Amino acid sequence: MPRRGEYTRNFPLPGPRAAEPVRIGIRTVTGQTADGRQQSPSLDPADFTCSPLAGELADEWVEKAAAATLSATAAALYRQAITLFCRHVDAHVPHAVKASLGEPEPDLAHALTDWTRLLPAAYGPGSRVPAALAGKLRILITRRAEHPDRPVAAGLRHWASGHVGLRGGQTQELDEFTRADKKELVKAAWSDHLAITARIRRGWEVAATGKDPAEDGWDRPVNLLWAIANDAWTCEEIAEHLPGWHEMPPSLRALMPPGTLPHFGKRMVLRHLVRQLFPHNLDLHSYRILLMAATGRSSEEVSALTEDDIEFGPRSVVIDFTKGRAHARTRQAFSTLGEQADGLLHPRRPKLDAAALAQALLELATPLARRASIAPVPLFLRAAVDPYTLRIRRFSGDTVASQLSDWLDFHGVSVEGPVDIRRLRKSGKVEKALAFRGRVSDIADDHSQQTFRGHYAHGTTLRVIAGNVIATAQRRWLDHALNGPVVLSEEAERSLAEPGAADALGLSQEEIDQLRDGQLDMGVSSCKDQVDAAATVIMTLLAENASLREHAAGRLAVIPFPAERARLL
Repeated sequence: MPRRGEYTRNFPLPGPRAAEPVRIGIRTVTGQTADGRQQSPSLDPADFTCSPLAGELADEWVEKAAAATLSATAAALYRQAITLFCRHVDAHVPHAVKASLGEPEPDLAHALTDWTRLLPAAYGPGSRVPAALAGKLRILITRRAEHPDRPVAAGLRHWASGHVGLRGGQTQELDEFTRADKKELVKAAWSDHLAITARIRRGWEVAATGKDPAEDGWDRPVNLLWAIANDAWTCEEIAEHLPGWHEMPPSLRALMPPGTLPHFGKRMVLRHLVRQLFPHNLDLHSYRILLMAATGRSSEEVSALTEDDIEFGPRSVVIDFTKGRAHARTRQAFSTLGEQADGLLHPRRPKLDAAALAQALLELATPLARRASIAPVPLFLRAAVDPYTLRIRRFSGDTVASQLSDWLDFHGVSVEGPVDIRRLRKSGKVEKALAFRGRVSDIADDHSQQTFRGHYAHGTTLRVIAGNVIATAQRRWLDHALNGPVVLSEEAERSLAEPGAADALGLSQEEIDQLRDGQLDMGVSSCKDQVDAAATVIMTLLAENASLREHAAGRLAVIPFPAERARLL
């Protein structure tokens, strides 16, 4: 190995930069939805007159998605920003066909300013979308400006380095569910949990008694359940072997909901059979409600849990929650109700046991995860037939015909105000505020102060905090008014009664009695003789008697006013 100073040449120069990728045609970005599905929004620059500009922005969009792993929602928002701006350029910029990020003419900086000015008019007051769209376009232009081989006009560089010029907007904050509404929600969810558990347990028991439908017949539901449970036949193959609408036996017709159209018959039969073995999206609403009520966490944190986030103990369970937007993980322990609660045949209220709920969800999701080779096992996993294919996906709270409002209608539950699962999280926050008597450090312990101030410190929570502040102040002043000033403690009063204490302090018996009665209090308003102020007397005593000052410093609760100021009183 050469020593210092023995190198014969410097480090090699960097090699030539790779050529810029040439993209033509439609640009496509693939992103993942909240329930694990893949979506691929696309953009064709040829749809615009300013196709060179659209191509440049689309290229940055594709590279941004590849570098940052954008979600399907974020990818669609970038595409929307590019589409709206290119349409604006086509409609309002002269010679739009020559528009390019690297050319000074036509002036795209002016077009961007005009576009951002007109954006809010297309949305409601206080909408956050205009600022989000302008911000996405600014990110793409900034990304291109930072690349050494991609020219960007000076005006666009100045626009990208400045402020977008749009307010971030505001959202209408939601209030919590009333206590009665929350009670009804939890009660309905608990009843549904018991029904789901019984249904799926019965389905697997029935499937265990079935046989191969190829040998024992395709017209028996028990054989079809056996085929689905053992993955012996796919749902597509079962649909091919099912008899037609007119030949379908009563045993299979009984599985269809009333009013089923003929061309939906086979699909309804398969959907019913799959629901006897696996949970569907509407079922998981109940578990989300119960787990949110048991943990006090948000819907996103609860529905994103996997088996790796849960650690079971003998008397507790430790759960790691992930905040997606804050990119933070927090750990929280929950005690279990134990085996004594299982002995109650008819409990008075639902058991909000986080450990039991997590265990129940794992039992429901594990067969689906094994079938789809998903690891680690997500707690909220569901099966669906679309149209004849068994699809295993994560829970989605905004699926068509399977939203929270549909769950409420199905179970006959009505709530006051908007139907939004976030209100259940707010209910937990209000209960936490009441339990901790409005202490913000305890209420806002699972998110930032900015989030608490913007999303939770309003409504009932704010009234609880303000009420506790007012009550604390009133209690303090009321205690002062009722108890009065305390000059001597009990220990000091006993020491004054000892023989020789008066001589040691340089006080007469009359002055000791005045101290005991409160006549030598520091406040002028509480003096019995306001002409001969108590502060004057006691400060004179303290100023003239060193031993009394030493004793007062340790035993007397007095304010050390200077003797000159005390005499002015």
